[in-house]
Amino acid sequence: MLEIIIYAFVTMYTPVPVNTLALLAGVNGQGWRAFLYCVGVGIAMLIWFLVIGYLGGEIIPAGYQSIISIVGGLYIAYLAGKIMHSSFQQQSSNGKTTELSFKMGLILQLCNPKSMVTIVPIVTIQLPRISVEGGQIALWSLVIGIMACGAPSTYLLCGSRLKKIATNPNVMAWLNRVMAMLLFLVAYRFVFV
Repeated sequence: MLEIIIYAFVTMYTPVPVNTLALLAGVNGQGWRAFLYCVGVGIAMLIWFLVIGYLGGEIIPAGYQSIISIVGGLYIAYLAGKIMHSSFQQQSSNGKTTELSFKMGLILQLCNPKSMVTIVPIVTIQLPRISVEGGQIALWSLVIGIMACGAPSTYLLCGSRLKKIATNPNVMAWLNRVMAMLLFLVAYRFVFV
């Protein structure tokens, strides 16, 4: 059981677009107003774990995985565009940035191919190894969904702490631009690589 928790923790808590957006929200002063975004991420992981856990790893054929990657990449590019746009408005609008929402977290994580990197090995290898079936799948899905909510929440909290360090609006604008460019790179890799 410990290996499942460790694997899920490592794959969910690494710096990925979902967590980077939460970090950026914290740095931009959204604080716990962006917590619903984190809840959306957790709910999306819960949904994926339940669907794949009960219907099996073959539920998502390779062709659909490609479509999910493209949709996820396009959505990440859309978010990157909004962040980039807000970085240029930030100076004139007194720090106003794009607000993260539950819907944004849910859609981003549902379309995130990295979700499958976390879910498929757990559902197809680790859970059967410890004889998890029936209602236990729902319980494990809930636990891992809560962990998934915790990952961007941790980044959000760290970003809030960084805000105190980075009070210069020019620094914040450039940080937004760098983060947006990184998200564009991730979106490109989802769609074309």
